[in-house]
Amino acid sequence: MKLDDCLQIAAGVRGRKFSAKETALEALRRAEKMQDKFRAFIRLTPEIAERQAKIVDQKIAKGMELPLAGVPFAAKDLIEVAGTPTTCGAKVFGEERAQQDAFVIRRLVASGAVLIGKLNMHECAFGFTGENPHYGDCKNPWDTERISGGSSSGSATAVALGICPLALGSDTGGSIRQPAALCGLTGLKPTYGRVSRSGVVPLSWTMDHVGPLTHTAAEAAAVLAVIAGRDPSDETTHRRPAVEKYASELAQSVRGMKVGIPHRWFFESLDREVANTVHAAIEQLGRLGCKRVDVNLPHMEEVVGAHRAII
Repeated sequence: MKLDDCLQIAAGVRGRKFSAKETALEALRRAEKMQDKFRAFIRLTPEIAERQAKIVDQKIAKGMELPLAGVPFAAKDLIEVAGTPTTCGAKVFGEERAQQDAFVIRRLVASGAVLIGKLNMHECAFGFTGENPHYGDCKNPWDTERISGGSSSGSATAVALGICPLALGSDTGGSIRQPAALCGLTGLKPTYGRVSRSGVVPLSWTMDHVGPLTHTAAEAAAVLAVIAGRDPSDETTHRRPAVEKYASELAQSVRGMKVGIPHRWFFESLDREVANTVHAAIEQLGRLGCKRVDVNLPHMEEVVGAHRAII
């Protein structure tokens, strides 16, 4: 069974080609098999997965529509799951168990997704390598001698390994986007206030975001449609209750759009291979009808220091 596409799995479960229980068991089997080598997880949650999968299968049997039916997912271990500890990748928080699910967990489970575990991360979300002295260094699936990135290291590793097609991460200064890039995935940092952070241990409340890591933009759009929206328990979420049809926007042409290219700072120290890839992407956007605009962003040298000071 392939576990690398949320949309295909959900369609298969809704069409009764296989069950949510089967997808959950396969995801757990893969997680256990790969854990010692890659250290993607801090904790697996087979009891939770079995209970949630059973409910999904019962709902499907009754003809209920679930957009992410049977999709196995895992959450970075600073996102609370009722009945399990939230370690934040550290030992200092002990084994105190969360009293309730975070908002994003509740949304995903209500959509039919099935939680299989809590993911490894850079300690306290404050770092970019995924090295962790307490739970093991998270390895890059493409080359175990290289880092997976951070701080959502386990999130990227689990999806890239094909353990589950969806993982939740958090991003305060690149912690979804960087591991997604290093592991060849789509990582989405949503607009501030679009996704609730209720039940998520903060690093910096003015800069924290919660978002998905998936293989494709279409999957990320489907997940965002589920987790986005107003949450009264997080006053920073948008008041507007309606959620856009993100998936329908993917087919729109980019012709006529302006793409800003900030050369100074961003391109000055790039490896040649990375620079060539970025320039190839810029050229492709041009062929698709985008207008390239070279821009200068002043004071970039001061951003990192300001970012750390705010945290």
